[in-house]
This record gives sequence, C-alpha cells and structure tokens, in this order.
Amino acid sequence: MADFVRDVMTPGVVAVRPDASLVEAAQLMRAQDIGDVLVAEGQQVVGVLTDRDIAVRAVADGADPLTVSAQAVCTLDPVVVRPDDPVTAAVALMREHAVRRLPVVEDGLPVGMVSLGDLAEAQDPGSALADISRAAPDA
Repeated sequence: MADFVRDVMTPGVVAVRPDASLVEAAQLMRAQDIGDVLVAEGQQVVGVLTDRDIAVRAVADGADPLTVSAQAVCTLDPVVVRPDDPVTAAVALMREHAVRRLPVVEDGLPVGMVSLGDLAEAQDPGSALADISRAAPDA
C-alpha cells in the first residue's frame, strides 16, 4: 500500500493558458488521452479544467467553445497536495471538497496529478474503480 502522494500520482502535467479556448483545451485532452488539464499562468496553477467542465459549464449552456476561455469555466484556485503528503490526506481533501483530481505541487510548481482512480489502484487494486482506471480507453 502506498504511503505518499508521490507513490500514486501521475507525474508530469498538461496545461493550457488561461486564455486558451475550450476547443484548444479539448483537443489537447484528446491528444493526451486525459480528462483534465491544468490552467496555468506561466508556472503558477490558477485552475483545473475537466472535460466535464467543458460539457456542463459551457456547451450545455450554448456557449461557443471557440470563444470561451479555459479560465472562464475551470475550477479556480484548486485544492492541491504535495508529493510528500500522505495518501490519506489526498483522500480526505477529495472527500471534503468533492473533487476527483488534485494537482500535485512542489515548491510552487506543478509536478503531477493524483486522481481518484490513482488512489483506487494503489489502495484497493481489486476494486471496480481500479479495474476501470487500468482499462484501455475506448477508441
């Protein structure tokens, strides 16, 4: 069983500028086969944008994804964890804030992401969520 966030996180980050269009962010998500990107001003994390944010906060309201910025629909000032934080702290933050992903930040710089799926794979590898997280994405 993993003890620290660094043991379960997905290293590296994929980010867009705050003024990037939702189309640009969605295309990056598709190309990287991920469901979220950080919204960053330089190296500073300002938000987290998920595929669900794009669908629910923009497209469902009829907003034009070519003209709406990532910053306009992302979750601003996201809760973050550090690589040396215990996994239990990440779980507690996810529960408290009802989020499925947390940026991992070290010395003010983003270094990875930890997801609910990452935690399931590490803490309960036989669970349905762990199985789903390990499965290859739909083509």
